Amino acid sequence: MKIKKIQSKHIRPNWDEYFLGMLEPLSRRATCDRGRASAVIVSEHNTILTTGYVGSAPGDKHCDEAGHLMNTVIDENGHQSQHCVRTLHAEENAILQAAMDGIALRGSTLYCRMTPCINCARRIVRVGVKRVVAQKKYHSDEASRKLFKNAGVKLFILDDSLEKYDKQ
Repeated sequence: MKIKKIQSKHIRPNWDEYFLGMLEPLSRRATCDRGRASAVIVSEHNTILTTGYVGSAPGDKHCDEAGHLMNTVIDENGHQSQHCVRTLHAEENAILQAAMDGIALRGSTLYCRMTPCINCARRIVRVGVKRVVAQKKYHSDEASRKLFKNAGVKLFILDDSLEKYDKQ
């Protein structure tokens, strides 16, 4: 009896799927367990320019070693949220790495786990990123969305659910 091998057709990912697929392995380097996130910034020609992940500045202690450095923020509506301020965000680390290496980011696309916070959004707009692709929503992303819209940065959120993590 001859066994027939079933052939399955390979489905090649589109560019967004390809770069988003890099986020999970890159995030394994992150040093804050509240949001082991990463970011990839690519050129308009789909070439990787830089990557980043959540982590402390060189010489500073990591959350995984020293614990979180929590800050409570109260917005104009009285809503409180918790933020770990020991680390740099993935988007910020990617931008800073590009600066260290002399890489221009004008016209690029940034891929990330959730909508960037307002501080990262400001940096993204400032360096000329023109497109942001996020896997999920950030719980406090209204200001970032507004800034991106006003600055002409196209924001795509693939899954409209909120990214969940400890002490949100």
